[in-house]
Amino acid sequence: MLILFDNNVPRQLRRSLAGHLVRTAEQLGWAELKNGDLLSAAERAGFDLFVTADQNLRYQQNLLGRIIGLIVLGAGRWRLLLPHMDAIVSAVEAAGPGSYTFVTIPLLPKPRRSAS
Repeated sequence: MLILFDNNVPRQLRRSLAGHLVRTAEQLGWAELKNGDLLSAAERAGFDLFVTADQNLRYQQNLLGRIIGLIVLGAGRWRLLLPHMDAIVSAVEAAGPGSYTFVTIPLLPKPRRSAS
């Protein structure tokens, strides 16, 4: 599967997606493209899947009729994604043309401050 990572997706994630060809928007010179233009460019270039941490994507774009599959991560920080790698990999494996999957990533609780 040919996968495009948005600018907000940690590059370390690609190591968990063995067997897939992963490119980043930055690698392709698409870092400045906004979501609609980025999705269109990805479809024209033959990408199968777009991975982003932009949770507003489904509200900002009309996704009807899109050919590319979409995975939206509930967080964009590597340390938050790492414990949920199985769910992310499963979402990638299950993605198909025009699919949309939101992968919930619970935020870590903030450390408690001790009273002094």
